[in-house]
Amino acid sequence: MEKMLRIGLCQMNSTVGDMTGNGERVVEWVEKAKAEEVDILALPELVITGYPPEDLLLKKGFVDANIRVITEIASRIDSPATIVGFVDRSRSGIHNAAAVIYKGKIRGVFRKELLPNYGVFDEKRYFLPGSRPRVFRYGKVLFGVVICEDMWFREGPIHVMAQAGAGLIFNINASPYHAGKIYVREDVVRSRTREDRVWVAYGNLVGGQDELVFDGQSFVMDRSGTVVAAAGAFREDLLVVDIPEKELLRKARPVSAAGQVTTVAARPGGLRPSVKKPLTPRPVTRLDVVEEVYEALKLGLADYVRKNGFRGTVIGLSGGIDSALVAALAADALGSDNIVCVFMPSRFTSRESSEDAFDLAKRLGVRIIEVPIDPVFSAYKASLATLFHGLGEDVTEENLQARIRGNILMALSNKFGWLVLTTGNKSEMSVGYATLYGDMAGGFAVIKDVPKTLVYKLCTWRNGLGAVIPERIISKEPTAELKADQKDRDSLPPYDHLDQVLKSYVEEDTEPSAADFPNLPAEEIARVLRMVDLSEYKRRQSPPGIKITPKAFGKDRRMPITNKYKGSQ
Repeated sequence: MEKMLRIGLCQMNSTVGDMTGNGERVVEWVEKAKAEEVDILALPELVITGYPPEDLLLKKGFVDANIRVITEIASRIDSPATIVGFVDRSRSGIHNAAAVIYKGKIRGVFRKELLPNYGVFDEKRYFLPGSRPRVFRYGKVLFGVVICEDMWFREGPIHVMAQAGAGLIFNINASPYHAGKIYVREDVVRSRTREDRVWVAYGNLVGGQDELVFDGQSFVMDRSGTVVAAAGAFREDLLVVDIPEKELLRKARPVSAAGQVTTVAARPGGLRPSVKKPLTPRPVTRLDVVEEVYEALKLGLADYVRKNGFRGTVIGLSGGIDSALVAALAADALGSDNIVCVFMPSRFTSRESSEDAFDLAKRLGVRIIEVPIDPVFSAYKASLATLFHGLGEDVTEENLQARIRGNILMALSNKFGWLVLTTGNKSEMSVGYATLYGDMAGGFAVIKDVPKTLVYKLCTWRNGLGAVIPERIISKEPTAELKADQKDRDSLPPYDHLDQVLKSYVEEDTEPSAADFPNLPAEEIARVLRMVDLSEYKRRQSPPGIKITPKAFGKDRRMPITNKYKGSQ
């Protein structure tokens, strides 16, 4: 019977700043891996501090605490050999690092060499790059350890490690999610496996952290670029895989940059044949893209509420599709008992909206309360009558209604400790079709990065699991109901056209023209782009929301508010 190396990838949900708690959970996962007779276990990037720690890294006490925790848990880890992400310190500064622990000692440390500084990443602000690839020995097997970005470029340290004899590379990650990201990762890793003829164990963080969601989906890829096993998506998991020892053995070439090989275990018992119970096969499955986004939104919302200690949530339910999706997500993520919906009708609210809002709440099993806003609206108008004398009603009165609703929700939040979940989508946020201090008021913007067309797909997909969203909410024409006979199309192009233009301009940084979108006149495209630019000041004041596209507003896209550049058009 051939000898096998049994490896484990733990995708753990850590909490930024909870070093003690994260360390204890690392030890718990090590014990689970030990029970599975794992030889080498890898946990995610910066799992001790949580990711991203951002400016906490500028606090000496924070870094000191993380070093104390990694030192303390190392003394408690006997086996398996365990790779743990943490912040290391040198004379020159701090490093994004991975410790290799075995038999109560840190046997070696690898420091991340390639530091990303684009999109949501800002690692050059904090970390110094490592300068020496490390190769470790476990019995006859040589393996390397790299961190996230080190895998993404051919000039990274993997080639040096392979040349030094490493047949297996552990790549520990805190790779944020966007729709379809798993296939991008697989393509990158496939390039490395085929170039250097190595196996790669790709381990990823899972969980929500402010705007970011980490999806897990760890996997093991063989030298041919085939994914042989994969962990679950959007949940903690321990992926255990047996790799034939002969697959990992290779001749080393003298490569000074790799430095001296560090022996972790000279004669590990784990490579004896026929001593371990067989593993249950883990089929490689991937989620449909709409299901994937729904699960990402659920996890991001659940962790934001849980990790920040909120007692419940409150949602302004209008009878429209956006608030319906947010309510369904909240019920699925948090449980119906943790949600209160508030229906706030005005003189412009239709009977259908009222029926649909209460029908939705009943189907979801959530509490709904009704607070009419007409008395408050009338009082506002009376107070402003002298100032507004002789002026016709316009967007001012529309925004007053939205702000009254925002005030009511925030009052409930203050009184009962509920987190207000806003309901604006990415299409609205892009063009400013949302009221500052009104429907934008709240603590967390669940679908802030979800285009309107995707909102419909998500609702339809969720109803496939059980019809919780009334069909009329999905089929009726969208309207803000802030004036008589109002429809979104009065102010905006059709959403299927609008979202294409926004994807081009916001996510792809192009300047679309009528040639790109023949269904829209050139002046309409120019108007949309102008609306996007003029709404930057609004977006700066919006609550955080979950990133699910390649480029979300906020850290991904940092445009100046004061800006005279109008592009080449």
